[in-house]
Amino acid sequence: MPKATRKSGKETKKRAKKDPNAPKRGLSAYMFFANEQRENVREENPGVSFGQVGKLLGERWKALTEKQRAPYEAKAAADKKRYEDEKQAYNQAQADGDDDESS
Repeated sequence: MPKATRKSGKETKKRAKKDPNAPKRGLSAYMFFANEQRENVREENPGVSFGQVGKLLGERWKALTEKQRAPYEAKAAADKKRYEDEKQAYNQAQADGDDDESS
């Protein structure tokens, strides 16, 4: 006898599709560091798995001093500013586009 299908009390919400024209989020200081160091880690540790590369990058990041992290923090701040500017322009364009459609 087949099992009866149960419906939970929660309804699943469908996400709206992400606009491909929307600006990309700014990278964190760690991501700038990881992108720069990933190849070095792979060269120094041949055959290491993807997960292990992440662990090694995390260990290296933790070992950095504030002075060594400063350039990455500056890049992250600049990228955050870029994202905020692009987001504001994108939202303004969306608002302008909505106004045109309602006319």
